[in-house]
Amino acid sequence: MENQKNDNQLQIELSPEVAEGIYANLAIITHSSAEVVLDFIRVLPGVPKANVKSRIVLAPEHAKRLLYALKDNVDKYEKVFGTIDLHEAPQAGGRTATPFGVPEGKA
Repeated sequence: MENQKNDNQLQIELSPEVAEGIYANLAIITHSSAEVVLDFIRVLPGVPKANVKSRIVLAPEHAKRLLYALKDNVDKYEKVFGTIDLHEAPQAGGRTATPFGVPEGKA
């Protein structure tokens, strides 16, 4: 039975390069009927151009699962470390503020 259990487990490999991660301070999310696209960008003050550092393309169902997983993890984080203060008032339409006064991205 132990062998059966191990056969059903997914083994995930993380290379050292991917394990380092990529810093991003802006995300632009777009969608079509078939997919949700998350572009992660690093914006630096005083630099007028910012390149997409990583793009993740998800099926809408996986995007919703990601939404729930993020909410669960933020709730757990705040339970341990306290409320995360965003330092700005919530905006209508679910849009978040962009860093350094950068205009909203269009894709």
